[in-house]
Amino acid sequence: MYQLLDGKALSKTIKEEIAREVSAITAEGGRPPHLAAVLIGEDPASQAYVRSKVRSCEQVGFQSSLIRRPADISQEELMQIVRELNENPDIDGFIVQLPLPAHLDEDEVLLAIAPEKDVDGFHPMNVGLMALGMPRYLPATPYGILQMLERYEIPTEGKDCLIIGRSNIVGTPLSLLLSRKGYPGNCTVTLAHSRTQNLPELARRADILVAAIGRPHMITADMVKEGAVVIDVGINRVEDPTAKRGYRLVGDVDFEAVAPKCSYITPVPGGVGLMTVVSLLLNTLKAFKLRCQPEMQA
Repeated sequence: MYQLLDGKALSKTIKEEIAREVSAITAEGGRPPHLAAVLIGEDPASQAYVRSKVRSCEQVGFQSSLIRRPADISQEELMQIVRELNENPDIDGFIVQLPLPAHLDEDEVLLAIAPEKDVDGFHPMNVGLMALGMPRYLPATPYGILQMLERYEIPTEGKDCLIIGRSNIVGTPLSLLLSRKGYPGNCTVTLAHSRTQNLPELARRADILVAAIGRPHMITADMVKEGAVVIDVGINRVEDPTAKRGYRLVGDVDFEAVAPKCSYITPVPGGVGLMTVVSLLLNTLKAFKLRCQPEMQA
């Protein structure tokens, strides 16, 4: 029988831990950590994600700021917002919600974010530090996955791990993190993608299978080894006339068919997505400590 890697329960536990730490800081006269988010346009998924971040900040006692601008904002206007956030001493970390409208240059924006305030962990300096095993902030989704593995005490040393999807946000950084020395790590990692041949064969060898490709139910039962740990990063909308909104959310894994073969598996929704938000809070707390309480970073 499989065990659910319950992102809802685990994120609640971690939020309670953060809230206690913030409460102790403010009880001693300190200010709470402050996270800002920049939201451009009206993309429904981005709006929902940012709402979740703001709500999570409230739950743990953080201060949060939401900067909303229309989709037709100019590059220079957006760059000015980034510069102002970089220079604002009251803001510990901030994110610019992706994707941005097509006319905006995401790379220019990400490069302009001060690395010490880059709590998404996307700036090349932070990516480089992570690659060298000296991380300042880990990208939120891989960080959330590591938290799951560690908190559920899932063995990783010497395990074959297949990651399907090579994005700079999930697949590539996670492949580095799971292959590094230490726990959770010491995996033998294969990074697969859309050009990979014999994917089902590779998947059947994996002790830990991470699906982050963005295709609904791509991972089927015949691709999964008995007793495997399956982590589903995908969040896909599929039409469902019986659902209130006319659609439902599913992962990259065919959960109903795959789960009986697993030792552990994440649900969608209620899995990795919630851990991503919590990881952003952990990074913001770390940013606060680096700026305001450097003595705590021993």
